[in-house]
Amino acid sequence: MRPIKTLLSWSSGKDCAWALHQLRKQSEIEVIGLLTSFSRNSGAVAMHGTSRELVNAQADALNLPLWEVELPWPCTNMEYEKLMGGAFAKAIESGITHLAFGDLFLEDVRNYRIKTLEGTGLTPLFPIWCEEKGTKSLASEMIDAGFGTRIICIDPKQLDRKFLGREFDHQLLKDLPSGVDPCGENGEFHTFCHSGPIFEKAIALQNEGIEERDGFCFMNVQIEKYSNLNQIDSSFIFHDFSNNPRWNSCFVKLIYNALRKKSAYDHDKTNPHVEDRIHFLFLNIAQVFEP
Repeated sequence: MRPIKTLLSWSSGKDCAWALHQLRKQSEIEVIGLLTSFSRNSGAVAMHGTSRELVNAQADALNLPLWEVELPWPCTNMEYEKLMGGAFAKAIESGITHLAFGDLFLEDVRNYRIKTLEGTGLTPLFPIWCEEKGTKSLASEMIDAGFGTRIICIDPKQLDRKFLGREFDHQLLKDLPSGVDPCGENGEFHTFCHSGPIFEKAIALQNEGIEERDGFCFMNVQIEKYSNLNQIDSSFIFHDFSNNPRWNSCFVKLIYNALRKKSAYDHDKTNPHVEDRIHFLFLNIAQVFEP
C-alpha cells in the first residue's frame, strides 16, 4: 500500500508540531512538506508573528520543505482563498492527496477548512481533534513528551502580557487564569515550537523585546547567535585540553549525568518520555565533539 502523501498546515506553534508528531506515528501517512502563509508586508506568519527565518529554521530541523504562500496586507477572504487555491493545485500536481491541520475543537474553523477544500482534490485531516475539556491533558502531554514551546503572541483582551516570552511548561499551565484555554485555542495566545522529538536539532532562542500592533502583543524572538553548536569552537570551551579525547569524553559524561538529574527533577522519574528528552538534549550537546 502506497503511503498517503500529506501536506501539513504549519503556523510554527505547538499544535501543528504535535499534529506532525502524531502523523509520523502513522505508517500509512507520509508528510511531504509544511504549508505556511506569510504576510507580504511583514514577512511574518499571520497572527503568530513568527519571522520567516524562524520558520525556515524549523523546516530545516524537521528535514521538510517549506511551501510558502505570500499574502497581501490587508488580505480579503477572496484573495486568501485564491492564493491558497494556487498552493492546493500545486499540491495535487505533486501527488499530494491530503492536507492536515492542527485544529483542536473549534467547529466553525474545522467546517471552514472542509468547505475550502471541497472540489480541490485534497482531503482534510484533523489528527489531534479533541473535545474542549480535553485540552488541559493535551497540553500536559505535549510538555511531558519533551516539546519545547514559547509564547510569542498574546491577545491582551484575554491574557495578561506578562505571559509573553514564557516557556509553555507545567508551571505556566498552573499560572494561567481560569477561563483561558490551556492550549490557547480561543486565540488567547500563540506559540513557537523550538524543540522536541520531531526535531533533528533544537532552535535556541532569545527574547528581544515586546511589540504591539493590530491589538496584539508580540515577543520579538530571534535565533541565538550560537544556536548551532557546530559553530562553537571547542578550543574556546575546553582551552588547553580541548584536543584530549579523554577530557572531552569525561566532560560529555558530566553533562549527560547533569541532564539526567535535571530531567528527573523537572519530571516524574517514571515518566516514559524522560529518557527520550534526555537523549535529544544529549545529541545536541554531542555535536560539539563531532570531528
